[in-house]
Amino acid sequence: PPGASFRAAIGAVTKVGEGKGCLLIVKNYTGDRLNFGMACEMANSEGRLCRMVIVKDDCALPRTKGITGARGVAGTVLVHKIAGAAADRGMDLDAVASIAQTAADSMGSLGVALDAVTIPGATTTNDRLDDNTIEIGLGIHGEAGIRQSALLSCDDLAKEIITTINAFGLIDEDKVVPTFKSGDELAVLVNNLGGTSNFEMSLLTNSIVSLLESEGCKVSRVYVGSMMTSFDMMGASLTILSLVGARAEDLKNLLDSDTTAISWPTVDVWDTSSSRPSAEEFPEIGGPADGSTASYEEIKVSIEDFPVVAKLMLTAAAKTLVDAEPELTKYDLICGDGDCGLTMKRGGREVLDRIESGKLDLSHPVPLFASLADAVSASMGGTSGVLLELCFRKMSAFFLSSTEIDAKTMASAFQAGVEAISFYGGASIGSRTMLDALFPATEALLASGSIVDAAEVAQKGADETGKMKSASAGRSNYIGAEVLQGTPDPGAVAVALVLKSLS
Repeated sequence: PPGASFRAAIGAVTKVGEGKGCLLIVKNYTGDRLNFGMACEMANSEGRLCRMVIVKDDCALPRTKGITGARGVAGTVLVHKIAGAAADRGMDLDAVASIAQTAADSMGSLGVALDAVTIPGATTTNDRLDDNTIEIGLGIHGEAGIRQSALLSCDDLAKEIITTINAFGLIDEDKVVPTFKSGDELAVLVNNLGGTSNFEMSLLTNSIVSLLESEGCKVSRVYVGSMMTSFDMMGASLTILSLVGARAEDLKNLLDSDTTAISWPTVDVWDTSSSRPSAEEFPEIGGPADGSTASYEEIKVSIEDFPVVAKLMLTAAAKTLVDAEPELTKYDLICGDGDCGLTMKRGGREVLDRIESGKLDLSHPVPLFASLADAVSASMGGTSGVLLELCFRKMSAFFLSSTEIDAKTMASAFQAGVEAISFYGGASIGSRTMLDALFPATEALLASGSIVDAAEVAQKGADETGKMKSASAGRSNYIGAEVLQGTPDPGAVAVALVLKSLS
């Protein structure tokens, strides 16, 4: 912008011969320095107090490139925060300028991008970076970086950025010294250049903080967010602010001052005298072994020869599912994604294998249904697998609340398992799912205790699904009525076939 615009802005916030004045915080670009500088001197000549601080935190170019090498980039945001807090505390203009300059002289920044910026209104796009190339040391206006590189992991990228910033160094009494050394307290700003996801920003931040602390530094403040962006640029920059030296406490206090700036991130200040909680590995908590359950020895089973009966019934049910694969697949190819038959077949084979190998605990209903759930979990997959696993786990848990297990208790447990399918899956009777066979079966079983009755009403429920014009759950929900009608739900058919085999 022309100098007149700057002078107008200064004039809007200052008065001739009175007031606390105005501080200009300028990034190190030649045009900015000249135009802001001209506005600053003109304001002073009018009797308006004005000072200027120049930020040149960019570490991309070597110092041998001269005065134009170190551009002002994202670290400028921290300078604004510190200067604003100082002014809010009532410091005079020279004091604010002094602490702002201290902050600017105590930091280094470097950016990296995975893709170049798209300039609004431009007739061409910048395609200098392909999908496998990143650029290190680019500018906030989209200027090319110091070099390109193959894609790097977050850890390698953090190492590249940190090493470059530290090697560029800071000026201390006309000497270049490393930006940080082991034992130094630091604040870091990980800045989103515009198009990077929060997930990726978190990964990079973790790598940066972990590396700095592994080198003995104390990162007491971590700022992460979109602070200085370049439209949609996919990339991030890192600013390291050294919090050591004579004015370190002033810098920390001003950084921590409350602000009403809408996008300023909330930061937990880490007490560097203790280890960082997020850096500590939590010990892995071992889970129970597969098939393990709560104590059930005191729960009496009043079903004669339960292990023998259970083995016969489960073998019949599993073989039925294996043999029914073609029929279930035929139906599911019409009203689903075609895998119902194979899913049920895998579950049936797994149960048969576990019965034969003795891995299925047939001794008592509690471990039996828990191990059935394990078998389903290990073999079936898909929505139907999860739903059946939920049913069996609910049944196992239901038995634990019983003092005696008889045929009526088995029916009640079955009802609880079916209700669990409905609760967790969200479907109900009429949704055109296996529940259209399961719910009528539970009602019949509770009423008469007859598996034959349960199998009959389950078959009727499965047949009814073929007459339904729409589904409110499952993959059939996406299919039109003209396709669905005449084809029963394969899950409901599987339920009816299994109950028939049990009867």
